[in-house]
Amino acid sequence: MEQAILPESSWQRIREFAADKQTPCLVVDREVIRGKYQELREVFPFASVYYAVKANPDQAVIGCLEEMGSNFDIASVYELDKLLSLGVSADRMSYGNTIKKAREIEYAYNKGIRMFATDSESDLRNVAKYAPGSKLYVRILTEGTETADWPLSRKFGCQADMAIELIVLAKELGLEAVGISFHVGSQQRDIGAWDAAIAKVRFIFDRVAEHGIKLRLINMGGGLPALYSSRSHEIDAYGAAIRRFLDEDFGEEQPEIIIEPGRSLVGESGVLVSEVVLISRKSRDSLYRWVYLDVGLFGGLIESLGEAIKYPLYCDKAGDGVEEEEVVLAGPTCDSMDILYEDHRYSLPQTLEAGDRLYWLSTGAYTTSYSSVEFNGFPPLKTYVI
Repeated sequence: MEQAILPESSWQRIREFAADKQTPCLVVDREVIRGKYQELREVFPFASVYYAVKANPDQAVIGCLEEMGSNFDIASVYELDKLLSLGVSADRMSYGNTIKKAREIEYAYNKGIRMFATDSESDLRNVAKYAPGSKLYVRILTEGTETADWPLSRKFGCQADMAIELIVLAKELGLEAVGISFHVGSQQRDIGAWDAAIAKVRFIFDRVAEHGIKLRLINMGGGLPALYSSRSHEIDAYGAAIRRFLDEDFGEEQPEIIIEPGRSLVGESGVLVSEVVLISRKSRDSLYRWVYLDVGLFGGLIESLGEAIKYPLYCDKAGDGVEEEEVVLAGPTCDSMDILYEDHRYSLPQTLEAGDRLYWLSTGAYTTSYSSVEFNGFPPLKTYVI
């Protein structure tokens, strides 16, 4: 059964907690997060963990990871302020967004941030001016992101030749150029994507050394997978392969390593509880029923856009001997784009009716943070952390 993604104790705890809660809602089990963090530390003992706050910015989630010793990757001054308000010190943060206003750089610097990402000359000059002497790493473009379920290509990063120019310029402007960052794409299934990226980083390290600059850090970003409906490698396979790639390219001169897990840390900790609103057919001889839910693209399931992420789905009425049929799943809003799955069809019991609950597993990441504020008047997705 698909709920085996969660420990049985967690699955029961979440369902019992959600029994009297209004849907839709997300229930996150912090015990799962603790287990995932510990697993990452065991698999990547050579890396510092910087949790990508954007994956799930709930205060209780942040607090749980802060207690475990995690550092944090922030994407805005708003995330910075939230972390500071929760007692996380600025020296445990990295400003990983390459797109930021000059005044935001200055604000972050005044609050104590001393490590910034960049991928353009204009942003680099702003960092040099408003965050003088800070540590800087340059984000590069990587190939192979099309093998990720949620690719992150084109918008972020620069080519290797430009990265070299930026590192040289950073030194000239008084910044401490410490390394290179990359992101192979979110929910990356091809472990070889890290091999190609690390080889490109090695090339850049060698070229800037010719300018008298010794880089010492690789920020490998995110990309490690959570468990969804499609198969993926176990996390220890990623750790072993990445260790091997680093050894092959860097030998005994190993750089400092940062990883920025988001969904791999918190994805499996969450269950989004939804309710069937309406079931209909488009014609009397239609092959498929349309099942409309009280949650859709704009209520937290935006990563089903293009049917990219396929979440494990559980229904109380499912079971041995229960007749099922394929359905189209859609959200509740007055927007024709709000269709979750039409080509990839889930099978649900023929006895399904309005009021029945559906449980979306592995929804602890990028659900509440993507949820709309008030589209069609629907409130943001409610989160409970237990």
